[in-house]
Amino acid sequence: MRRVLKIATAGAAATLVLAACGEAPPADNESSAGSGDNAESSEDGEAAGGDTSAAADFKACMVSDSGGFDDQSFNQSGKEGLDAAAEALGVEPVEVESQADTDYATNVSNLVSQGCSITIGVGFLLEDAIQAAAEENTDTNFALIDSAFSDADFAPVELDNAKPILFNTAEASYLAGYLAAGMTESGTVATFGGLQIPSVSVFMDGFADGVDKFNEDNGTDVELLGWDKEAQEGAFSGDFENQSQGQTLTEQFISQGADIIMPVAGPVGLGAAAAASESDGVRIVWVDSDGYLTASEYSDIMLTSVMKEIGAAVEQTITETVEGGFTNEPYVGTLENDGVGLAEYHDYAGEVEGKMVTGPDGEEVSLAEAVTMLEEMIVSGDITVESPNSPQQ
Repeated sequence: MRRVLKIATAGAAATLVLAACGEAPPADNESSAGSGDNAESSEDGEAAGGDTSAAADFKACMVSDSGGFDDQSFNQSGKEGLDAAAEALGVEPVEVESQADTDYATNVSNLVSQGCSITIGVGFLLEDAIQAAAEENTDTNFALIDSAFSDADFAPVELDNAKPILFNTAEASYLAGYLAAGMTESGTVATFGGLQIPSVSVFMDGFADGVDKFNEDNGTDVELLGWDKEAQEGAFSGDFENQSQGQTLTEQFISQGADIIMPVAGPVGLGAAAAASESDGVRIVWVDSDGYLTASEYSDIMLTSVMKEIGAAVEQTITETVEGGFTNEPYVGTLENDGVGLAEYHDYAGEVEGKMVTGPDGEEVSLAEAVTMLEEMIVSGDITVESPNSPQQ
């Protein structure tokens, strides 16, 4: 299967060049129609100007990966976007939860047979299923979170009726790596992933570079465990479900001195948080959603979260389709368009604001100020965060 080959050569798949980036979801959650056009959808009446009857007949569908919609991470964020669109527009939401990789094609096919107006796959692992369905059903629309489309040789493929929804999380995790390096007491931090796929490794790349940047600015030697960016090798739990494996990996990192750990592994991250909660002084950097809120049982150890605004992007995509503006133009979330970012520091705000460091301008500033300066430098283009796993813009 194509997906198996892609996972084995994730770095090659990640370098697909996207011709353009979608605009950011509206900051106030009021979605607007896109400027694109899909003639087939308009002819079928699936997205007829956004009137009440069109919305009432519109079925917005979503398939999770095997992490499930209660993963307190990216599947859950996707469903929140679906639910928000249903409430705002009056469309009918349909969601199907996958239990294993073998469910993907069947679940997508079943939704198509139910007459879904748009079917959205959550996660890189659904690429084959969504792409095959889009190629076979050109009279309906599809979207895929965390992956573009490609052929068996990894060459980019554009499908008129399928939209990639992508996030350059390396930018936000760069800030998290800098923050972690500034906050560690042991001088050692760590990260690990679920599977080595581009949408996971991109977090780890940014985190590694952020640690390096802090060391460069401050003359420190904070060590990163779990990922070697140059070699593209590191620690992975093997899936997004086995929380005990996340707990084991985290315990190993803690035994090596790590006191801040970023799991990029969906529900497996809950195992990491469980291990961290049992060790004094160990904190977690969550991903995808604000872990302080979504994994609130561990809020006291959540330093921050690297957030992807998946829900807003999903809601916007559904709204555009209902209103006749579906486009296959990829959406790419960045720091500049607020598609990615750091969550609040919550219980650690006082510590982050009180910690004095040498900032990127060479002056002594608070760690919070240094992170803000870095964000501004990335947005302005003064700093470019590079990753072989980032969606190319």
